[in-house]
Amino acid sequence: MLIQRVRWFEREFVFDLPVWMYPNVVERVRGTPARLEDRLLALPRELVTRRDGDRWSMQEHAGHLLDLGELDLARLEDFRAGRERLRPADLQNRKTHEADHNAAPLDAILRAFRAERAAFVRGLEEFDERAVLRTAVHPRLGQPMRVLDFAFFIAEHDDHHLAAISELVAKFSPT
Repeated sequence: MLIQRVRWFEREFVFDLPVWMYPNVVERVRGTPARLEDRLLALPRELVTRRDGDRWSMQEHAGHLLDLGELDLARLEDFRAGRERLRPADLQNRKTHEADHNAAPLDAILRAFRAERAAFVRGLEEFDERAVLRTAVHPRLGQPMRVLDFAFFIAEHDDHHLAAISELVAKFSPT
């Protein structure tokens, strides 16, 4: 692919979606497990677990999305509780680096991610319009975000990793 992705930690965000976009963003978040399964399940294990140097394999990208589920749910709780700041993420991704996702069965990672994501979506669906507009400061970005923006941020993060997986598929798959 000719267009280079921007590294996740270099991304900047403008959170200006209108509230009526919330259902659309929630659907995008809900669809990630299906898109991940569609991208990975037909591929051979040796391709899905192949690393590009020291970069994560496709399966490790999937495992990373699963690893963040606990934080995503906790941050929803931060919004519910009216906290001024969202709890911070582990910016070194230790959980993913230590998990050895390549040793696990891919279908187990995907099943667990689907279950975690369903719980997250149920949490998003509990917010009414007033609650969707609640704000809290994102610790890494240093800027306020609404629940709507948080859902959008998760969707963008999902797509960032799906795009990384697609790059690996293109790089490693025979033409």
